Amino acid sequence: MKLIRFGAINNEKPGVITTDGTRRDISAFGSDYDEAFFRGNGTQKLRDWLEINLDICPIIDKSIRLGPPLVRPSKIVCVGLNYAKHAAESGMDIPEEPILFFKASSAIVGPYDSIVIPKGSKKTDWEVELAVIIGKKASYVSEIDAMDHVFGYVLHNDVSERAYQLERSGQWVKGKSCDSFAPVGPFIATSDEIKDPNNLDLWLNLNGEVMQKSNTSDFIFNIQYVVSYISQFMTLLPGDIISTGTPFGVGMGLTPPRYLKEGDVVELGIEGLGTSKQRCVKF
Repeated sequence: MKLIRFGAINNEKPGVITTDGTRRDISAFGSDYDEAFFRGNGTQKLRDWLEINLDICPIIDKSIRLGPPLVRPSKIVCVGLNYAKHAAESGMDIPEEPILFFKASSAIVGPYDSIVIPKGSKKTDWEVELAVIIGKKASYVSEIDAMDHVFGYVLHNDVSERAYQLERSGQWVKGKSCDSFAPVGPFIATSDEIKDPNNLDLWLNLNGEVMQKSNTSDFIFNIQYVVSYISQFMTLLPGDIISTGTPFGVGMGLTPPRYLKEGDVVELGIEGLGTSKQRCVKF
């Protein structure tokens, strides 16, 4: 199942994409894609409801904006340097344990919304990432059981301001959490739609030029390990996002480095999770 949310900013409604690609408004189902939905066996309830009601669900015109495909979660947990080649281009050692940092959930925007370059920023960067949506509360889970806690997957551009992240002391969160720095979507694919999240092609283009092209098989720590590992340090709640890291090809790793500027267009995608596209604007 593919879940979407649509409509004006801060006024989105829930929808689905059917097997023939049609977007349907499921507002009458009575639940948005929030923690209660993910916690309460919402997928099966929605499947059962759609079996009876799909034909009366209004079709959503393709011209209508797609918003973030879930209601703002309790947290976004990110994994840094989780691709071997990205660690190499960053000039950093392969980590012995996952590097974790937070991204403010207020950074979330829709898949086609603008990236807003912050005031004074000169080093805003791109990062295509596979993100995991938690479907069941996870605390001290084993690797064997980790996938039972995964609801599905979504495309994420982990936009980063490198000067804020690396040159201004403290933790990485400052360079990760600016407004608009987490475009997600276009849809959440439930876990049954993705056969092997540890073997997915992903890519990112800047103004039509290929910048990132890799596969999640280059993970240092795979999905099962990451979910289990994070759950040893904090409780993951239904609807929480884990962003699993970016492959080589970020602007910081180029010679010379290259960063986003007003008017740039970033387009990215992951096998089975669609594509997104953002235009860069100044604050």
